[in-house]
Amino acid sequence: MQVTTKAIVLSSIKYGDSSLIVKAYTEKAGLQSYLLKGVLSSRKSKIKAAYFQPLTQLEIVASHKGRGTLEHIREVRANYHYHSIYSDMAKNAIAIFLAEILLKSIGEGEEDTGLFQFLEASFQWLDTHDLVSNFHLYFMIRLSKFLGFYPDISNSDTMYFDLQAGQFVDTPGLNPLLHGTTLYHFKSLLGIKFDALHTVKMAKKERQELLQNLVMYFELHLHGFQKPRSLAILNEVFN
Repeated sequence: MQVTTKAIVLSSIKYGDSSLIVKAYTEKAGLQSYLLKGVLSSRKSKIKAAYFQPLTQLEIVASHKGRGTLEHIREVRANYHYHSIYSDMAKNAIAIFLAEILLKSIGEGEEDTGLFQFLEASFQWLDTHDLVSNFHLYFMIRLSKFLGFYPDISNSDTMYFDLQAGQFVDTPGLNPLLHGTTLYHFKSLLGIKFDALHTVKMAKKERQELLQNLVMYFELHLHGFQKPRSLAILNEVFN
């Protein structure tokens, strides 16, 4: 079946001497894997390897057989041209980290138009704004809503947030908890919009602590989720 759809690239891995295997989240077919034969060797090819950097927003014409095998892209064009994500060190680190988060969070072929629109708008916002040091934290909290474990914000005036239960609690138990300054910053990010991110003030260590806890939150709620390798790079950039 031939499909024309928007797509956001999550990863590209060299295959053999001249090919790429690309994973992309598509608007019409969810997460898909594509084999791009010869894309690294043919100068005449209309499909260039440069299209497949993390978070690139494309429009593709693809052949989807739906047999659990690698699909094929027949045509591709940029749907949105980033201006700063690949040239700004902090934004590039965020992009690589969030692409890995998405790869570890989304199952193959799970179509969700709302999720796609959220990703598309979020990364365009990242590209066009300068104060982005809290972006990845807020993004992960918002992403949890699409994945089914957004924090229960009732009783949010309590002193603890239970990461395993996904809710605010009065007294600590055996589960991992957010409390103190980390809980304060977590609460500050709940319910705001991207344009208010700069109003949440955190020291570098506080931001790193909250990020570690959000990664743990994903580990607790997503079967098979593993800590992203790019987490260390992201922390290094923001340090």
